Amino acid sequence: MEHQDPIHDASELDPTNVQELGELCRALGNPVRVQMMRLLMERGSCICREMVEALPLAQSTVSQHLKVLKEAHLVVGRVDGPRRSYSINPSQLKHFKALVQAL
Repeated sequence: MEHQDPIHDASELDPTNVQELGELCRALGNPVRVQMMRLLMERGSCICREMVEALPLAQSTVSQHLKVLKEAHLVVGRVDGPRRSYSINPSQLKHFKALVQAL
């Protein structure tokens, strides 16, 4: 789903971009995932345990929401020693903003 080309005007919102926009909106369509994105934007990166403490939700719930965000390429995970650290994927967030602006 990750797309690198910016959308410049509404005439470029083709069926593929419409599909991408729908998938990204679905990924962000849950208030918990929006909170997770805000947390990652504020902190730069987090491990799962930090999100569990901040939200507070069960670890399995946070993991499931992270999976949705990763599948949409909005969040990336990096191995940080024995843990995995999560952060925003800035290129995908920029692409999402361009798709919304093309509406």
